[in-house]
Amino acid sequence: MFYAISWFLSSALLALWSLTCWGLYAVTAWAVSGAGVLAGGASAMNAVPVPDWLRGWMPPGLAQEFGAVIASMGSMVQAALEAVPVLAGAGAVLAWAVWGIGAVILVALAVGFHVLIALLQRRRPNAIATAAAIVR
Repeated sequence: MFYAISWFLSSALLALWSLTCWGLYAVTAWAVSGAGVLAGGASAMNAVPVPDWLRGWMPPGLAQEFGAVIASMGSMVQAALEAVPVLAGAGAVLAWAVWGIGAVILVALAVGFHVLIALLQRRRPNAIATAAAIVR
């Protein structure tokens, strides 16, 4: 029973970690793909579409502020793109590396919990039998 709970929680954490990494990669890829258009200044802001899934969750006032912040950062983004031309390709590699490190840590923790449960069950077989007898 404890093994199943431990592995279920570990699997749920791994799924949450995967979803988080994928979401951050999607936002980063969107930002990098629209960064070249932003170099034109505030007039180019209308050329960068806010994703439909993000637009549905943003209030109109926040959307305007979001647009103003992105438009004001156009020169910095352009300088970054000129300094690091492989930024778009490196995002996928970085996302896989971060996901892999996190996944290895989560699997190692799951194996550690599995071993801990096994050790606790070996040390206290009488305590478990006593607890079961009390419940009956």
